[in-house]
Amino acid sequence: MGALTHASLVEYLLEEAYEVAEAIEDGHPDAELQGELGDVLLQVVLHARLAEERGSFTFDDVARGLGAKMVRRNPHVFRPDGSLQDSFPATLEEIEQKWDAVKRAERPERRHAFDGIPEALPALAKAQKSLDRADRAGLGLPAGVPVPANEDELGNLLLAVVRSARDGGMDAERALRAAVGRYQRDQGHQNDQAPS
Repeated sequence: MGALTHASLVEYLLEEAYEVAEAIEDGHPDAELQGELGDVLLQVVLHARLAEERGSFTFDDVARGLGAKMVRRNPHVFRPDGSLQDSFPATLEEIEQKWDAVKRAERPERRHAFDGIPEALPALAKAQKSLDRADRAGLGLPAGVPVPANEDELGNLLLAVVRSARDGGMDAERALRAAVGRYQRDQGHQNDQAPS
């Protein structure tokens, strides 16, 4: 086996993250979820160790940075010293507004609502994230279609669309990824100061 690198470990980090999602979505026992979370944490430890070996940062730096970020990005929950606020915002909208304001202040180079959405996200996740960001930024949303009554029906509809695309010789993932890219380009120029 070759030397471990951040790049060589990416596939394992993604695999472990998907296993956590599967354990949650399938309702696996807490002991299994705990084990899967441990596997993800191992990936974090390995990446931090590689960084430490080259003198960049340590696992402790990662943990301290996470703690500071949570306090900084959640002023509705924490005081600057890390203690809990006496009261919290009443609505999710208020929380999102505070979160967006803090993120804008932290990352002024992100000028568009879509900046910071990982390019490698699967197309459906990227579409969902893009629409969430656009909605919060007040950008135009693409036309919708009637939604099925529940997630089971929605899943069946999506599967049928993918099947039809496959039967027609098209790649549904690539098609959706391209549509999201076009949507982001069309909307991106209209918003110079959006949440990230």
